[in-house]
Amino acid sequence: MPNEPYLDASVAWRIKAGTIGFREPDHRTIVENILTSGLATEVAGLISSGKEADVYLARYRGAPLAVKVYRLYRTSHRGGRPVKLDITSRLAADEFDMQLQAWKGGARVPAPARRVENMFSMRYLGNESGAAPRLQDVRLESPDAFMEKVLDGVRALAVAGVVHSDLSPFNILVHDGEPWFIDLSQAVRVDRLGYSHWSRLSEARVALEGGLEALRAYFRRYGLDIEVEMLTSDIIASLDRFGVMR
Repeated sequence: MPNEPYLDASVAWRIKAGTIGFREPDHRTIVENILTSGLATEVAGLISSGKEADVYLARYRGAPLAVKVYRLYRTSHRGGRPVKLDITSRLAADEFDMQLQAWKGGARVPAPARRVENMFSMRYLGNESGAAPRLQDVRLESPDAFMEKVLDGVRALAVAGVVHSDLSPFNILVHDGEPWFIDLSQAVRVDRLGYSHWSRLSEARVALEGGLEALRAYFRRYGLDIEVEMLTSDIIASLDRFGVMR
């Protein structure tokens, strides 16, 4: 059975019995899933829609929160029935764990609350007017000061044990004048490097370089620059406790 450690008993039973439908749930069904799972007591509507997941504005006993719902299926380019049931709950579990690790370490990420299957809830960043905008969609009044906050945030993530693998102005929200980092499902854990320190740190270096290059391209519109190689080397050196990258 696919993804056994991540499936609730009822879902596992439906797969074995052949009663689960291979079709993406509609909006009403997703709302019902959020409510019956106990993640929220009310769903207000859709905040954003991405390639693999959607984010909903919800409330738990009146308190606003965001619920991220990974899609269950993806249609194969070769035709046939939709596939990908085996990893969506794994993606939700990975992102929840990464976000929890970053939050506990003091990095500026939405505080995660609870995960059920392919869904998890977290702090809602926004106000009555709407959700916090992405960095890509705002015009900064003090871009040099905000760039330093973003780079400090990248360092803080690393100190917390997480390197963002998809760092870009699309995955940074601007809330209360501060950058908040989102979408950590494929981030790299660097606090526990495992048996191959070189391999894990090399993976983290590639992720950092790519993300910082994306941020450099964004801040160049303001006439600013980021020393990507130097910053990457400094962060990796701070994580390289055994000197394997020297």
